[in-house]
Amino acid sequence: MVWDNTLASTQLENTTVVDTKVLSDTTPPPNEDKLLQITVDKTKVPYKKECKTLLNNLEAHDIEVHYHCRDGFCGACRVTLLSGTINYPNGEPLAFVGENEILPCCCIPTTDITIEID
Repeated sequence: MVWDNTLASTQLENTTVVDTKVLSDTTPPPNEDKLLQITVDKTKVPYKKECKTLLNNLEAHDIEVHYHCRDGFCGACRVTLLSGTINYPNGEPLAFVGENEILPCCCIPTTDITIEID
């Protein structure tokens, strides 16, 4: 049995939710090239790494999210994370983020996610 906790050990302080998975010897490695899915109001769109942030990706798919600063300072882009996990690659945002809330302007998904935009 192998513990896959590399994400937890390298990015724990910047990750909203981290899952440690138990992989058996027969479990294939995760597919790094698989596009993650973002679900918003029953609409599914792929997450493309070249978009850099969740907000940029949503905008690229014509999904409107209110925003101001695009850096995690104001919190105007706040949305509710219903399922999945995200990471703040540049550190936790300065704006207040409540339970199950994320700031798409400065986060990236690490799994398929479902969000609700108010």
